[in-house]
Amino acid sequence: MTGYDRIVEADAEEECRAWIRKLIDAKDEVVAFVDARLNGGGAGTYKGFFKGSFNLSYHIDFGDRRPSVLIRFAMPGESVTPWRAEKVANEVRFIEYLRENTSIPLPHIHCWGSVEESPQQLGPFIIMDFVRGTRLSTFLRRPTDDEYEAAILNPDLNEATLDKVYEQIADYMLQMSCLAFSRIGAISKDDGESGTWTVTGRPLTFDMNILATSTGYPVDQFHTAPLDLASDFFELVARQHLLHLDTQRNLADDEADAQRRFVARQRFKQLIPKYCTDNAGPFKIFCDDMQPSNMLIDPDTLRITAMLDFEFTNSMPAQFAYDPPWWLLLRGPGIWIEDDGMDDFLASYVPRMEQFLRALERVEAKSSLVRGGGPAEELRLSTRMRDSWRTGCFWFNYAARRCLDVDVIYWEALHDHEDGDGLSLLDPATRAEAGRLVRTKMEQLSAYEAECATRFPEESSK
Repeated sequence: MTGYDRIVEADAEEECRAWIRKLIDAKDEVVAFVDARLNGGGAGTYKGFFKGSFNLSYHIDFGDRRPSVLIRFAMPGESVTPWRAEKVANEVRFIEYLRENTSIPLPHIHCWGSVEESPQQLGPFIIMDFVRGTRLSTFLRRPTDDEYEAAILNPDLNEATLDKVYEQIADYMLQMSCLAFSRIGAISKDDGESGTWTVTGRPLTFDMNILATSTGYPVDQFHTAPLDLASDFFELVARQHLLHLDTQRNLADDEADAQRRFVARQRFKQLIPKYCTDNAGPFKIFCDDMQPSNMLIDPDTLRITAMLDFEFTNSMPAQFAYDPPWWLLLRGPGIWIEDDGMDDFLASYVPRMEQFLRALERVEAKSSLVRGGGPAEELRLSTRMRDSWRTGCFWFNYAARRCLDVDVIYWEALHDHEDGDGLSLLDPATRAEAGRLVRTKMEQLSAYEAECATRFPEESSK
């Protein structure tokens, strides 16, 4: 996986740490704010905090007066500061939509508000029910004494336990796959009598947040409106991949690496016609961060008690919803392949994928969404997922959603190795551009390393 820009990341961490200190200092004020919002009668007490990748939450209890809640703030630095309001609004709306249209276990949202409404203007917030449970990723991971060790699926979990977990998630994914919109982007609800949900905003994605907070990507170059065609979305992503290559100074380690990344990203663009399906829609609900670390489970009953974190959910190209889950091994495919190789990944992933698809087929056999007027066999979600894997669309889709993994995914999963270094697959003008790009990346890398030596002198002296 491509590394982050250390300087950009350090600046983001500094901003985040300053904000966390402010939040800690305002703890009593935050508790009083939540108490007042929920008519707690002064019973609210601070019970602890939870820090995620993009948010920090305070757990506030009210004793016997009412159930406890979380107030969750989007963290600046980890989330792009100007986008925090957009991110929170998108999440609240998708949770409301999913509560109306599915049986997915979602926390009840009591209220939410803007940075101006928050105590000490800490940021846009959501106040939601506190749901008890163990993170599913913790339950599923291989036991370890090292809390920083990468999560890996516990090989000693019995099949029946995994089946029970997979069937629940398969049910939720099936329900989401039946919801459709006519455009790509974020949704909102009509304030009128109809209460109709439509796409009204751009698709704010997980990848956009990573690019902006960790690579130095120019934020003003992101798209700002909904899209009408899947091909338009993929063309936009291809431009995003190429601009990322141009702008992250430490993206390539040497000239050969720079050329490989250039070829991979140009070839991704060329592959759009091959892999872009259902171009004109309908488009499907897709949550790119729907994975075990954002699910809670009761370890005694194996019942999933809550699905969390829908901030980067959008109406997206339907083929994303038709992929087998990428998270079945807990560790992402890009990291696994880079560390251990494709053969090792496939040997571990394919058995779990087949187990998940069998669970999905059992869910489909019992579901009213499939029986009695449901889709024909060739259109069922399980069939579509098998097709996605068989055709390689799974890998194209994953590369589209992961700017930091696109290069390794292309070379390991999408490139025909009979085509050598891939330069012959590019037109003459694009091949000529490769030389300029390589020179530019080496100049950028030299300047970046010099700046790092000044910024982090303690590391350069080691």
